[in-house]
Amino acid sequence: MKTATEYLWFETKKRRELVRITEEVAKVVRKSGIDEGMVLVSAMHITAGIFVNDNEPGLWEDIWRWLEKLAPFDPGYLHHRTGEDNGDAHLKSLLVHHEVMVPVTRGELDLGPWQQIFYAEFDGQRRKRVIIKAMGE
Repeated sequence: MKTATEYLWFETKKRRELVRITEEVAKVVRKSGIDEGMVLVSAMHITAGIFVNDNEPGLWEDIWRWLEKLAPFDPGYLHHRTGEDNGDAHLKSLLVHHEVMVPVTRGELDLGPWQQIFYAEFDGQRRKRVIIKAMGE
């Protein structure tokens, strides 16, 4: 089995930001030489997430509103006793999750017609990374 590992680094300008990373993941897969397999894409921070969905700005706003409704920014989180102010970011990360596995078929990402891969930042404005690990034959 072949494997390839690369990292993407982010330092978002805003605390909350969505970044489409489909092309970066596809480049890693092509560079890996894997014909059939899987690629793992995982945020390496507990206040960020990775998900697959439609590349449509109205949907993105719906997702942000949904996340804010379920895990609103609130100064009352017990986590804030540590001196942090990002309790909501930790909860949002649980809702979105921190990783996805995407199939690789004939050397390419095997996504549905509207599917794209996104990095969701919930507590940005500092350097963070994502691991991309392609595995297969």
